[in-house]
Parts: sequence; structure tokens; C-alpha cells
Amino acid sequence: QVQLVESGGGLVQAGGSLRLSCAASGRSTFSNYAMGWFRQAPGKEREFEAGIRWTSGRTIYADSVKGRFTISRVNAKNAVYLQMNKLKPEDTAVYYCAADRSPVIDTLVVAYDYWGQGTQVTVSS
Repeated sequence: QVQLVESGGGLVQAGGSLRLSCAASGRSTFSNYAMGWFRQAPGKEREFEAGIRWTSGRTIYADSVKGRFTISRVNAKNAVYLQMNKLKPEDTAVYYCAADRSPVIDTLVVAYDYWGQGTQVTVSS
């Protein structure tokens, strides 16, 4: 069974940076997977922010974070990261790591098969 565990959330001032980590386990390799980072603010739906194709490293981003966030992965550690720079108060949300058994990066919540428990990111103004 695939398990995803996020870490690295916290409180940061606007303009600051945070790096989220997602430790993936339950498989020896995730080479046929796509990984995504989503976020959900209070009263809002969960939204796609960034995705990466594990094998090729190809990435896509939501317009709201393009140029500020960077998704990456380290194969040897089965880990995925989200580097968040120039944070804004509107980035405040619970951030979730997700895994899709299809290698195609999808932006839809329903496309992902496994989810972490989430980590809170709060950006103060």
C-alpha cells in the first residue's frame, strides 16, 4: 500500500519561503507514477498547484504559483518536494501530496489514487 507523508509546513511572513517534503513508501520505485501537490483553503475546494512525472521529471504548474513554486523529486529517496518562494497570504492552505498510478500529469483531484494527510502552511501579511 502506497503511503505519502508530508512535512515542512508552518507559519511564514509574506515574501518568505518554505520547502515542503513528501516521503513516498510502499513501492520500490514510483517510476510509472505522476506526483502532484494540491492545496485546500478553508471553505474552498482542493486545487492542483504543481505536478511532476516521476520518470522524466516533466513538470506543470497552476498559473497562481508559476514562477514562485518549484516541484522536484529525488528518485533514490522516493521523495517529492515543493519549494515555495515569494509566499503570499493567499497561499495559506493545507497542502497535500498525491500520487497517480498513471504517468500522465493530471490536474484533477479524482485522477490521483493516493493522498497524504496534509501539512498546514500559513502566510501572514
